[in-house]
Amino acid sequence: MLLHTNTFALFAIALSCLGHVLADTTCHDETFIPDAILRVTEAPLAQSCYPSKPTILVNGTSPGPALKIKEGYTYWIRVYNDMEHNNLTMHWHGLTMASSPFSDGTPLASQWPIPPAKFFDYEMHVPFGMAGTYFYHSHVGFAAVSCTGPLIVQDKKVPYKYDEERIVFLQDVFIKNDSTIEAGLVANPLSWSGETSMILVNGKGGGSANGTACNASLAAIDVQPGKTYRLRFIGATALTFASLAIEGHEMTVIEADGSYTEPHKTSFLQIYTGQRYSVLLTAKSKPEKSAYYMQVESRERPTLTRSFAVLNYGVTSPPTIFYPPPGLPLTVPNITRGFLDYDLTPHHSNYHMAKMPTAAQVTRTITMTVHQRVNGPTIWVQNSYPWTEAFPQEPYLVSLYKNNASNFPSMDRALANNGIDPVTRVFPAQIGEVIEIIIQNTGADKGGLDAHPFHAHGAHYWDLGSGNGTYDQSTNEALWSNSTGKPIKRDTSVLYRYASTTQNGTAMGWRAWRLEVTQPGVWMIHCHILQHMLMGMQTIWVMGNASQVMSVDRPDVEGYLTYGGDVLGDENRWPSVVEFQSAGNWTDGQ
Repeated sequence: MLLHTNTFALFAIALSCLGHVLADTTCHDETFIPDAILRVTEAPLAQSCYPSKPTILVNGTSPGPALKIKEGYTYWIRVYNDMEHNNLTMHWHGLTMASSPFSDGTPLASQWPIPPAKFFDYEMHVPFGMAGTYFYHSHVGFAAVSCTGPLIVQDKKVPYKYDEERIVFLQDVFIKNDSTIEAGLVANPLSWSGETSMILVNGKGGGSANGTACNASLAAIDVQPGKTYRLRFIGATALTFASLAIEGHEMTVIEADGSYTEPHKTSFLQIYTGQRYSVLLTAKSKPEKSAYYMQVESRERPTLTRSFAVLNYGVTSPPTIFYPPPGLPLTVPNITRGFLDYDLTPHHSNYHMAKMPTAAQVTRTITMTVHQRVNGPTIWVQNSYPWTEAFPQEPYLVSLYKNNASNFPSMDRALANNGIDPVTRVFPAQIGEVIEIIIQNTGADKGGLDAHPFHAHGAHYWDLGSGNGTYDQSTNEALWSNSTGKPIKRDTSVLYRYASTTQNGTAMGWRAWRLEVTQPGVWMIHCHILQHMLMGMQTIWVMGNASQVMSVDRPDVEGYLTYGGDVLGDENRWPSVVEFQSAGNWTDGQ
């Protein structure tokens, strides 16, 4: 982690904050030292077996450096856009930005993107109870395929004992470059990105894609005999639904998406894009060989991509170079539905687990029906509406401020339209509500079905599981009462498909969440497949009333409301920012 570095001070000391600095804004001049610095560039990079192409990098690498922070503190992360032509944001996946509403990194919801040659200071308050495994990534276009890295929130007190920890970071490689993929996904007719060419583990990967071999070098995860390791698995893939296992080793799940669980043994993991798990793995005390393979395979796609990494018991200096095995070292289970849905239980000391509201306490149920429409461009809609980079024309939080909340979503219109206000295309909710959000899968115009990993920004929800057909609360409550697990809090879970095709509009598969609305803000809920996001599979939720959402008045936030505003710094000026956490009363919690 790049902590307390002065490398940002390449600017002359004579720089100043341009314009009048308001009473409640702060000039981040040469006396301000960010806690970490991320510099984003675009440069040629060859990944796995595939030719070099322009790739968006963080501090010169993909994945970028691991950021390690502690719960209970406020951090400032300075993000430079050193690209010549691309906009940029950075999203802190899984962490709530309720205390700093312009720092969620969502250009369609909370902030203008960072233009080229500018930098933005992200404020991140990490409440107690949020210790766990996260990651950061851009939220602009297809950039997150490479513009990403691990984000670890360290515990004040760890509820499990282990000797060391390792990060296992999963990414995808595509032959096409980002701009070609982006243009194709919004074209009429659709030009698909192609399937994943290789799955990377910590930036490396080799194996096969659709039957074509790739003999690239593999990542090594170094272990020592007899030690217990916490492996932090991070699903930063763009498309891949990964199923993986480690030759000759069992794992014990202890965390999912930042929520500690009671220990749950498993022989394999399934991780969709956006999800994270921590597992405990005890290295063999007397290994039979120096290297054991980790086998990673794609699921629910028309072609199979298989990649490998190595659990290395051997020498680490100089590092051994490993390559894919000549055959398959193990068989990875092909289970694709319901993985751990009703099996995990919140850890008994988990701060997250304020008592889950009961079914009787639910005040409203919102069904969000997803559907692929093929009428002109191929798009994904939720309750008949897409949300894309073409709509709206400015971030919704910015628009609320600029219009003095005159375009605030109407709860009356939403109640009459299954939760969505059709005028603003926004889902409103009030603080104090207990809502169930049902994400409903349906057959596309042409009958196809896909699986979708849905991610919620803002507060985590209690994950109520999934099933075929349509959701029935009483049936699902009975299922929980007869299961070994209890709902845990998550931020990303899977809407499964139960067939590859069905009739147009047929309901086939649901995912249910329960959320106590406690954190005001403008939040996104979206499929985390990058292709689907670009095709419209995103929604905006406004939680709280206008005064709660816009807690800091104009003109203090004026610099946030204009693309290229004075909240941004560059080689000629320092930024003028609102330090929300130092000025606000937001409490640690949910």
